[in-house]
Amino acid sequence: MQLYHYTFEAMGTPCELQFYAASKAKIQAKKIAKCIINDVQRLEQCYSRYRSDSVLSKINRIAATGGRVQVDTETSALLDYAATCYLQSEGLFDITSGVLRQIWQTKQLQLPTQQQIAAILKNIGWQRIHWQSPWLEFPEQGLELDFGGIVKEYAVDRSAILLQESGIEHGYINLGGDIRVIGPHYNGQPWLIGIQHPRKPEKLLQTIELYNGALASSGDYQRCLIIEGQRYGHVFNPKSAWPVNYLAAVSVISDLCVVAGSAASIAMLKENEGIDWLDSLGLPCLWADVHGGLGGKLLNNS
Repeated sequence: MQLYHYTFEAMGTPCELQFYAASKAKIQAKKIAKCIINDVQRLEQCYSRYRSDSVLSKINRIAATGGRVQVDTETSALLDYAATCYLQSEGLFDITSGVLRQIWQTKQLQLPTQQQIAAILKNIGWQRIHWQSPWLEFPEQGLELDFGGIVKEYAVDRSAILLQESGIEHGYINLGGDIRVIGPHYNGQPWLIGIQHPRKPEKLLQTIELYNGALASSGDYQRCLIIEGQRYGHVFNPKSAWPVNYLAAVSVISDLCVVAGSAASIAMLKENEGIDWLDSLGLPCLWADVHGGLGGKLLNNS
């Protein structure tokens, strides 16, 4: 058996695909890789807010003025999952909150005003949308959806399914830090995954051994603002419009990447209650808070 390794760019991030196949199956391996890469790019085209021809942009044009739209089966499944996350998080995981980027720009030099915050909060709230598959209705004007917290993780899980359907029993997919593995390496050894330190990018918090399943992370370290010496991350509480400020990073392991990713995001949003919430679900995690504290069931204390 041979380990085939492919890298590509998608969804604004470096991506990596590895899997074991027969040493004389190079052409077939390329076909498998192309199938997976094409599917990831398909999902990017469907749900990118930067493409005017995407499914998401079509939805948001209707959302901007009010109205209803019929959506396809795949979009329905994503909306169902978003609705579940909204309920499980008590309204903190809200796919209408992407509009907050309008008042939190990456290069701004001052904090949003109270007037700006009050105005933007009027355009946030999943509860303001009527969703009954396959119909999505926006009774009010000015709302907008953003699948940024779901689609990349969903793409990882789709890639794993495509690998398995191709007969692959040992594989690894990494889309910008959202990871899924199918079995260990061919020799039985685990895949080693480094968890970045949220304040020291050259340092790892931990190296995780993963034999199967998924790992996803959320944190305040990849995109942040520094205003008057204060750090403001990109994970926003949709009820206050302010960045969370308790956990610096959370990594979660689950069977599915979409579950690991949404759970990590919800834990960040729940702030000092987030880790207890993950524990109540039985999800292994590794976390770091903004004060330098570390913890979690994945922490190696040796």
